[in-house]
Amino acid sequence: TMTIDSENHVVHVHVRSGLYSSDTIFDYSHGYIATRLFSRNACFIMKINKQYIPELQEIGRLAFERQTMNTVYSPNNVWVQFQSGHSVHGTIKDWLIYGKPIEHLCRGLPLYQ
Repeated sequence: TMTIDSENHVVHVHVRSGLYSSDTIFDYSHGYIATRLFSRNACFIMKINKQYIPELQEIGRLAFERQTMNTVYSPNNVWVQFQSGHSVHGTIKDWLIYGKPIEHLCRGLPLYQ
């Protein structure tokens, strides 16, 4: 499921798929994406690259397209492969940079940046 909060410029994506369940936050105000993988009990954070990540207004349109026309190809599909490196635990400075929505998703978990 996807929830778009246009007022706060945040998108929440919830994937419920057993072992592969995850929550992802696109925080356009701070310019970061965080994905919490439940099977790994970790958060992966990356900077939004506008060349590959659609704008907030575009995400709603793409979600509608995808829902109503599943067979139509969209060039804006985004695939990310995470490679675990060294993790850190978030500090106050990190949470100021990443913003409250990502802090709520990832606080207390190892962060991979």
